Amino acid sequence: MTKKASCRVYLVDFTCYKPPISQMCSKEFVKKLRQFGFYSEETLDYMTKVLEGCGLGDSTYFPEIFSQQTYNPSINHARREVEKTIFGSVDMLLAKTGVRCEDIGILIVNCTIHNSVSSLCSMIVNRYKLRENIITYNLVGMGCSAGLRAIGLAQQLLQVHLNSYALIVSTEGITDNLYRGKDRSKLLQNCVFRVGGAAILLSNHPSDIKKCKYELVHAIHTNTSRLDRSYKCVCREEDEAGMVGININKDLITAAIDTIKPNVTILSYLILPLKEKLKYLLNYIKINIKIIPSMSIKPYIPNYNGVIDHFLPHVGGKPVLDELQRTLGFSDTVMEASRMTLYRYGNTSSSSIWYELAYVEAKGRVKKGNQVWQMAFGSGFKCSSLIWRAMKTVNYLDRHNPWMNEIGEYPVVLKDCEPIPDDINPFK
Repeated sequence: MTKKASCRVYLVDFTCYKPPISQMCSKEFVKKLRQFGFYSEETLDYMTKVLEGCGLGDSTYFPEIFSQQTYNPSINHARREVEKTIFGSVDMLLAKTGVRCEDIGILIVNCTIHNSVSSLCSMIVNRYKLRENIITYNLVGMGCSAGLRAIGLAQQLLQVHLNSYALIVSTEGITDNLYRGKDRSKLLQNCVFRVGGAAILLSNHPSDIKKCKYELVHAIHTNTSRLDRSYKCVCREEDEAGMVGININKDLITAAIDTIKPNVTILSYLILPLKEKLKYLLNYIKINIKIIPSMSIKPYIPNYNGVIDHFLPHVGGKPVLDELQRTLGFSDTVMEASRMTLYRYGNTSSSSIWYELAYVEAKGRVKKGNQVWQMAFGSGFKCSSLIWRAMKTVNYLDRHNPWMNEIGEYPVVLKDCEPIPDDINPFK
């Protein structure tokens, strides 16, 4: 019996939520935290220094609760935040694509911390009156890589459910997750995470080829949770005073490297031309055989620029982007979308990579045949990479793009900020 060929999976379109201007906050939000009365001056000074070195600008967004005089979030406050991001994204996506709700057969929602009952999936099904036999998955606790994990799951489901649409929603809830203690390893979440969300529509309908933007070429997922160092480097837990926060310890960068490296290795084997593979192999042999012990040989960095047109990594923070650029050898132009997204929207968790793709589209840089590499990594530790091939040239700026009316202002010249001191650096 011959094996049935896998069906092709396409990205019809996507949308990113842009909060109202009333939720915009500057880097001086630390003054607002002082007003809440939870922190000592020493802790406020620490958060200020971390924020200065993380690459965020003055136009990111916080939940509505932060505009109040006191911080006392309720379940309703938290639910309102995720409803606004999810419904705002999905409403735009349905209007943009014209796909009917009754034609959506798969729904996957990912939100790491906020976990409501009924689930976020049920909330969407109820709001849009999706059909009774819809396949739903609600992914929680999976960190910033969950959005691409959701795409990978949808890809597998679309292999067996033919002529289907899959709706993926990526968001995060930070309304009721402000850490109010003094443990420095838990304060990073207060500094870099901001409001955001995205909705993505996938299809395996052969008839959709002409209207889809991208085809999914590769999906690579690696997970090193079996290692205690990786498993424990990012955990939500209580401090000594009973305050709950996300602990990010000193093993983060090591765990990230251990997880990203095999992901990139597998992907490189799939996408690099033979000449680059041979150069890498010869370099590997020279380093490991050590024919001349005293000879110092630097690791060979493959030239990804020949096969990748747009590299869009998760915007964890400026130090993370700096390290990725150094390791993979991408130019400042290639890294522009990620740095501008971090500056404009902050770290919106799993949805950040979609704000980056919206940026390069708004700039008119996506040409037919271009290959787009999205990479996301997060707690566990996990890393996911997707390779998309552009089905058409995206040379227009639609009204649903979050960069609408302001793309001409970017890129901005980023000021040389002082690096985060090693003794307080959460990325060290």
